[in-house]
Amino acid sequence: MISKDFLDILACPEDKTPVELADQALVDELNRRIEAGELKNRGGETVETKMDAGLVREDGAYLYRIEDDIPIMLIDEAIALEGIAPSS
Repeated sequence: MISKDFLDILACPEDKTPVELADQALVDELNRRIEAGELKNRGGETVETKMDAGLVREDGAYLYRIEDDIPIMLIDEAIALEGIAPSS
């Protein structure tokens, strides 16, 4: 898992705002959509690999995936969160 010290220095590559760990309910919902083939990243590519965790931009607009404890902090790889709410 990402250490608190490392998390404190990470920022969104687009607008340089802080990011925080996504809650598990959101990660689970995104993984459900990935499994169903329903999730695309900002680059328009279908996301095919489930994520271990994610980092949400301060404004809640985008999530950056974490795979094998490595944050994927590329703008085109971000996942837009508009209209995505965790399943209850």
